[in-house]
Amino acid sequence: MSVGTLYTFPGQGYGKRVRAAAAVAGVQLDIPLCTFGETNKSPEYLAKFPHGKFPGFEGKDGLKLFESAAVARYVASLSHNSTVLGASPHDAALVDQWISFADNEVRVPMSNTLALVRGNAGAYVKPVDSYWRQRIIPALEVVEKHLHTCTFLVTERITLADITLATIVQSAFSTLVDATAREKLPNLVRWFETITNQPLLKEIFGETSYIETALQYQPPKKDAKETNPAKPSGVAGAVAAAAGAVQSAAAAAVTAAKPKKKQAEEDEEDEPLVPAEPKVKNPLDDLPKSTFNLEDWKRSYSNMDTKGSGGSIEWFYQHFDKEGFSIWRVDFKYNEELTQVFMSSNQIGGFFNRLEASRKYLFGSVGVLGTANNSIITGVLVCRGQDFQPVVDVAADWESYAYKRLEPETNPADKQFFEDALAWDLQIGDKKWADGKNFK
Repeated sequence: MSVGTLYTFPGQGYGKRVRAAAAVAGVQLDIPLCTFGETNKSPEYLAKFPHGKFPGFEGKDGLKLFESAAVARYVASLSHNSTVLGASPHDAALVDQWISFADNEVRVPMSNTLALVRGNAGAYVKPVDSYWRQRIIPALEVVEKHLHTCTFLVTERITLADITLATIVQSAFSTLVDATAREKLPNLVRWFETITNQPLLKEIFGETSYIETALQYQPPKKDAKETNPAKPSGVAGAVAAAAGAVQSAAAAAVTAAKPKKKQAEEDEEDEPLVPAEPKVKNPLDDLPKSTFNLEDWKRSYSNMDTKGSGGSIEWFYQHFDKEGFSIWRVDFKYNEELTQVFMSSNQIGGFFNRLEASRKYLFGSVGVLGTANNSIITGVLVCRGQDFQPVVDVAADWESYAYKRLEPETNPADKQFFEDALAWDLQIGDKKWADGKNFK
């Protein structure tokens, strides 16, 4: 007997998670045929699930759930004899641990990378692509090591943790984790094929298209009209013109034949996790004119020695307008996540790239202090106005950093920090400046 209706579209990874959880738990679901972009936008669907996303679940008792993690957990819980959620509090905690890891450490960077590569996240920014892409394999290596002595993630039976990660890994193996990477993950590959070839799950997962070379961003092709070669004349010209007409007609036919929603249906998400930068007027444009010319400061910083007599710091103090600008210390909030120094440096570069819309209001000197697996990101920003937020909130990840106002003129500690950050001489405890970047 069915416990309710699951709304999803064919091939959706999130839908597979729920369907697989139900299959392993021995729970039946009604699954009507749904179309992405139509069913989920219909008035009937929106009346039940106002967010308009797949999957959605409607129980026989009238319960309505969205978000695949909640739906899968609920469906699995309806089988009293199943161990898919863990047979004990100990096992249940481990199941929750691996589900969280799969969603946050594998799916998020994978989905963000795919959004960038497929052009679903606004302008393509390579450092941002690199930042997210380089987090995927290390996360999978954690699973690889764990599976060296285990058949499944928790106990010796399939749980919701295995199902959740398998749906994510299937997408990863099809897009970003290529043949070279998979060679280094034999336990993960063995585990994945064990899961997806289970009789109860094989039809749900379907065939996996293992990619040979990881997907990369391909910039749009330039318009052929940019070149204007001499036109052939006579018979040759007529033949060339006819051939061109045939090619144009064929191209138009191919374009018209392409289903517009195919890519959306292949994606696991309704929308990219990386939002496009909004184009709005910056309130800083309405501030009174300042005597401090930020562009002059950037040139001085680039062309002068930083410290010492006649250096750029001396120039800064001589020209700085504390009414029109402010100085801020910036610290990354999640230093425990940092690993290699170059990766942390790339993260700073990505943050700076996302601040591009504030280039005329901002200067920054931010660096990585410490060594691999024992580092922090910190530095200074010079911002237009007396509040940092209007300057930095053009970057989607601005809230990943903490901001503290510095007063170099009145506070010796602030002065030391500011000058050392500008000169890349900053040291905090045993952590010395290892690498840095400037926003100028």
